[in-house]
Amino acid sequence: MLTLDHFRVMPFEKKCDVITFQGNYLMQRPLADCKVFLYYAEGFFIEVFYSPKHQKVLMINAFDQPVGLSPYLDKISLPDLMS
Repeated sequence: MLTLDHFRVMPFEKKCDVITFQGNYLMQRPLADCKVFLYYAEGFFIEVFYSPKHQKVLMINAFDQPVGLSPYLDKISLPDLMS
């Protein structure tokens, strides 16, 4: 089983493999000139910071604390969840 700590120390290419093959895409949000894609895998969340201008991933951030989801809360529609 993959842990958050193990994921954090993986090489960039291995992180990309985890996201591609084990990650479940949840949503995206804009951040300045980037798009931030949110995934869930193995009990933690993964953010992928992508620059459309440079056409590359700038950073990958992983977390397991609910506070990390704060930037996504305004994207969730409660009525949509209830239907």
